[in-house]
Amino acid sequence: MNDPIPVTRTTDHGTAKLMPDVDRDRAWLLTVDGAPQSYVDLDEPAHLEFEYTRRLGHVLDVMAEPGRALDVVHLGGGALTLPRYVAVTRPGSRQDVVEADRGLLELVAEHLPLPHGAHVALHAADARDWLERAPAASADVLLADVFSGSRVPAHLTSVAYVREAGRVLRDGGVYLANLPDAAPFAFLRSQLATLADVFAELVLIAEPGVLRGRRFGNAVLVAGRRPVDVAALTRLAAADAFPARVEHGAGLREFIGGARPVRDEDAVPSPEPPDGAFGIG
Repeated sequence: MNDPIPVTRTTDHGTAKLMPDVDRDRAWLLTVDGAPQSYVDLDEPAHLEFEYTRRLGHVLDVMAEPGRALDVVHLGGGALTLPRYVAVTRPGSRQDVVEADRGLLELVAEHLPLPHGAHVALHAADARDWLERAPAASADVLLADVFSGSRVPAHLTSVAYVREAGRVLRDGGVYLANLPDAAPFAFLRSQLATLADVFAELVLIAEPGVLRGRRFGNAVLVAGRRPVDVAALTRLAAADAFPARVEHGAGLREFIGGARPVRDEDAVPSPEPPDGAFGIG
């Protein structure tokens, strides 16, 4: 049997490359313009390689009883890592994936097909445009992992956008976002303030070194109208191979400080990562 070989393709929004993992059979790394975007193990779809995807997986694990099917909307598709995770950990879930790069969706569908019966619908569309047309109270989870290059687009950072997310979620649903930043966290604080304008419950999950200002990195934000099981989430994050801190309540309000919600007219993309922050050496 021939060894798998890398696949490179120019898609609508960049140059995508699929690279086989030499240490795991049928596992692939997706990069877009050189930045790691997704990791998928076709034989073990519940395997989450990247730190931030593991943290998003922890939230998905604790938000409902194990195995219960959920209606999930993924804004940002990549190689469909988390849709695959939900399909195997919560069989019968109905999922929508919204990805602006149609060429990327086609590449992934061709080389990394979804398992039979995954119930995942793929939509080539702008995340906010699609969200504004989605039915009210139609999702249990709305997961935002959208990047244009290495930055979160400005139009996905405002109160108007978050209100659309709140409209689409059911009362017990949660909004999850993967956001990059570094000290002094102007972007992250403003995003928490923006979410607080719509959702009563907020949780922040991040690697301690990032929160201490030692490096640029990803933070996972969790927002909902009902309390999240913070105790269970804290246990999972602490016991992970890549331990993380979970902030909520008074500590998180102190972190937000005087940050203000973002209006459409003031919205900016997430900060540019420093050279080498997420690149492949």
